[in-house]
Amino acid sequence: MRTVRKSWKTYTLGAAAVAALLSSAACDSDGGAARGKNPTASGAPAPTAAASPSGAASPSGPPSPSGTTARPGGDGGAAGPSQSAGGGDGTVAACNDNDLSIDTSGWRQDSGRHLLITATNLTDKACTLYHHPYVRFGTDIGDPVAPTDSKPRAVATIGPKEKAYAGVFVFRAGQQTRTVTSFSLGYQDRAPDSNREAAPLDIRLSEEVGTLTVGPNPRVTYWNTDLRAVEDFLFRSGNS
Repeated sequence: MRTVRKSWKTYTLGAAAVAALLSSAACDSDGGAARGKNPTASGAPAPTAAASPSGAASPSGPPSPSGTTARPGGDGGAAGPSQSAGGGDGTVAACNDNDLSIDTSGWRQDSGRHLLITATNLTDKACTLYHHPYVRFGTDIGDPVAPTDSKPRAVATIGPKEKAYAGVFVFRAGQQTRTVTSFSLGYQDRAPDSNREAAPLDIRLSEEVGTLTVGPNPRVTYWNTDLRAVEDFLFRSGNS
């Protein structure tokens, strides 16, 4: 840009100066004229900065829970695909019976002392399994199984085909027990202890589990998208 300004000044000189320059150009070979062409190239517009990637305008946070790579938990995507009813605060709707497939399984060499409940999202939208499930064994109609102190770091938001887990401590050696082949399962909304009186879903234990021996004080963990976290709590915190 400095050379451009010099070129502009040559046009504002007086007539005497112009005559002197012409005389100098006649005596000098065309070197001065060649120098006078240089500012033209340097005055071309400077190249612009490299274009921003097309994703630069997208949020820097994790993908929406509705995507195939979404984290459950997802407790914080700025654009959750499904809003809670009447909420509008960015929270994802609570899962219900129609959203999920439920499976049950156990662990080898565990003697049936723990039960794993696996919930799989069958829909094309994310939903959240809030707090802990309401579990009742057999024909129980009283209060559901009490929760353990196992709150996860984030709520269990699961996208399509994703899973969440809850573990149940069923009995301890030496306790008086009873045998059941089914249990009932209920889900909470965002508010703790919500939907306690709602009709639960009756679930027959899988063929893998068969029957379950239940003690007087079973306990259930909170929903978690990390299976290892559920296992760590059940087997490393005195619940085994």
